[in-house]
Amino acid sequence: MKKIILIGLIAPLALPALETAAGTAEEKGLAIAKEFDRRDTGFGDYRADMVMTLRNKKGDESMRHLRIRIKEVKGDGDKSMSVFDRPRDIKGTAMLTWSHALKPDDQWLYLPSLKRVKRIASRNKSGPFMGSEFAYEDLASQEVEKYTYKYLRDGTLDGQDCFVIERVPAYEYSGYKREEVWFDKKEYRPLKIVYYDRKGALLKTETFSGYHQYLGRYWRADRIEMVNHQTGKSTTLDWKDYRFRNGLTDRDFDKNTLKRAH
Repeated sequence: MKKIILIGLIAPLALPALETAAGTAEEKGLAIAKEFDRRDTGFGDYRADMVMTLRNKKGDESMRHLRIRIKEVKGDGDKSMSVFDRPRDIKGTAMLTWSHALKPDDQWLYLPSLKRVKRIASRNKSGPFMGSEFAYEDLASQEVEKYTYKYLRDGTLDGQDCFVIERVPAYEYSGYKREEVWFDKKEYRPLKIVYYDRKGALLKTETFSGYHQYLGRYWRADRIEMVNHQTGKSTTLDWKDYRFRNGLTDRDFDKNTLKRAH
């Protein structure tokens, strides 16, 4: 299920009616995940701009502006780079992610104040990214192989008929015991993801809204919000100016690029 945090990349292609498909709950859950992944293939690369808004329990806000670029990788997870432009105290901070299907993701953070690249250890990927409610593990593409799946039920969300599936991370150090993902049945766009912590308690809810279609095929949510039910904090991501197929190469996603990203 290739989702860089945050982003549904889905092509409106015909498929069998999964709501009537035979098989176990596990087989049906996996089929839904594979269909989402199939529709997510072929975008190549893209750039986008983002405003990240952090809210504390009292509702006080702080905003951060950043640029994103992502490259699809055949046979493995995608590569991504996030670069902060504002505010001034974090300008030039950049994160590089090499997602993988069958092994832990590689992630590095460049801190301009220290002028060094810090590798994010596998055990620390459940930690918060730059003070937001998104964890480092949320920022990697969610390959099908990273989870086991189970169809839970049909549901309705904001007037849209949905599949609701459970996915359980195979990653040993994930901060989540399980996740519930809501896909609309028509386009297979993720509308909501509910996260449960390692103890099984409700932790966070991620919602996607304002979808638009690009290149006549790929869907993007203009807004993604993550609410932490345990702390009362939330983070909203507002996306704009998507630019596809820029000819990005692997050289645009190497560790040396981190230091030059600003």
